[in-house]
Amino acid sequence: MSLGMPDAVSSVLASALDGLATRQSVIADNIANVDTPGFRATSVDFEASLTAALQRGEMSAAGVTPTTRPTNAPVGADGNNVDLRQESLAAVQSQFQYQVMTRAVSDRASLLSIAAGAM
Repeated sequence: MSLGMPDAVSSVLASALDGLATRQSVIADNIANVDTPGFRATSVDFEASLTAALQRGEMSAAGVTPTTRPTNAPVGADGNNVDLRQESLAAVQSQFQYQVMTRAVSDRASLLSIAAGAM
């Protein structure tokens, strides 16, 4: 996702939004397959990659890669390990985080607009 501002903060915000969007998609897939025999739930981690990129001083969005991995939830008799309660909670949490990030993008754009108008 490009936010139209090629600076470090915008890259971090864009990376976080991309990671959260990927997480939301994976959670939706997990929930959609709650009754699918043999389906194994997955989770998304982008925070570790984002933290590592920041520590390296690599502020471009290209340095951040969301990774998916199978969850370690217990497997039921049908081979499915989707925990609907856990996935629902993760969906709410992810949505809240996404809203916070979009608010940060909006606030940043407003501040830049104010700063540009004051010059």
